[in-house]
Amino acid sequence: MFAIAKFWGKKVGRTRPLWYNTMSMPELPEVETIRRGLSKFIMNKNLKKTTILCEKSFLGRPVTGAVTNLRRYGKALVIDLDSGHSLMIHLRMTGQLIYDGKERYAAGHPSENFFEKLPNKQTRVILEFDNGILYFNDQRKFGFIKTMPSEKVAEDSFIKKLAPEPWVMEPTDFYARLMRHKNSCIKAVILDQTVICGLGNIYADEALFESQIHPERKCGTITQDEATKLLKAARMVMERSIDSGGSTMATYVKADGTRGDYLEKFAQVFRREGKACPRCGTKITKIRVAGRGTHICPHCQRRNHD
Repeated sequence: MFAIAKFWGKKVGRTRPLWYNTMSMPELPEVETIRRGLSKFIMNKNLKKTTILCEKSFLGRPVTGAVTNLRRYGKALVIDLDSGHSLMIHLRMTGQLIYDGKERYAAGHPSENFFEKLPNKQTRVILEFDNGILYFNDQRKFGFIKTMPSEKVAEDSFIKKLAPEPWVMEPTDFYARLMRHKNSCIKAVILDQTVICGLGNIYADEALFESQIHPERKCGTITQDEATKLLKAARMVMERSIDSGGSTMATYVKADGTRGDYLEKFAQVFRREGKACPRCGTKITKIRVAGRGTHICPHCQRRNHD
């Protein structure tokens, strides 16, 4: 899956971990983990030079300045500089951020880039700081770095369309947003970043299980009380994941070199098909909803409200 690793010293070993050839778009907790990890290396450090190797991957003009803040809007990372400019970074499916200084810190889609000499043929942008170099690699060129005045970040079209995250959304607002999609299934709707920001496939399954809502139920059948429970569940499962360093699927490595352990310790249904439901003992099953693999307890999440 998505991975983060920190390697001590300038020399990086060639041994490949099990996760190097896996792929998944990072979810909000993983991007939050990147924000926290990367800040240890570039906070208050001066961005001196930008080298653009792929014009598609860099939008705007190169900027300079010392890093004053690292923010996150949904799955987008924003680096603020004291020059009054910011860099918005979105990794998409195969993007990577690899910092190389006295230590190497690698985050994003895991590959041999984590261990090899950079830049290479997948390097799209090079950001030179006074204490090291941050490489933006992207095999498929779906990700991007975009520069803009810091005061304009919240007005950017990509960010402006994002709904509030679970922590700041009010239950009444969440319910109203669901009711705008009465004929759509609840899972598809909560995956829509314009309805609620940050929920991906893993956390959607977990939140629906916690609130005992079948993912195929139409939004029009969801009550205000159920919507409130679902919002609280979304907050809970995502907070647990951030605290544990993100999801792992046996392929996730945190900034300190240890694996994220959310799926191992806290996941109730995701990737647990065939195992007993922790609430009632019924076997967890995997179905397909909104084109996504979906994990449910058939007993706890009954579809009997349509």
